[in-house]
Amino acid sequence: MADSDPKMNMFRAKDIREKNSARGAWIIIHDKVFDVTKFLDEHPGGEEVLLDQAGGDATEAFEDVGHSTDARELMKEYCIGDLHEEDRQGGPPIKTSTTPNVSDDAGSSWASWLLPLGIAIAAALIYRFVASSNINQ
Repeated sequence: MADSDPKMNMFRAKDIREKNSARGAWIIIHDKVFDVTKFLDEHPGGEEVLLDQAGGDATEAFEDVGHSTDARELMKEYCIGDLHEEDRQGGPPIKTSTTPNVSDDAGSSWASWLLPLGIAIAAALIYRFVASSNINQ
């Protein structure tokens, strides 16, 4: 990533927090601000990954995944500026939204169907176990 360019725009954390939906998704990575709205459909991990981090600091999540050199080069296209110095890691904490404002056209989260499916399977297994032990008695 390039060093801070004096011509780059500066953004405050409060403004970035408002950009947390499929209509406008901004993230912070290493004190740089990225508008990933147009990249949502192209992200290999799916749009949910970006929307979960939208409006906040995604540095840790970005580094935990271990993105390739190509991904790091590609992200330069989406850089729109720098995080204001007062909002950087030494400043006030940036609150990362845990529940982004996902519009209806953004699709549903995997947890919204996976958790109920797991509960239904567990309930069916418990029912079969209880029913079979009642028959054997």
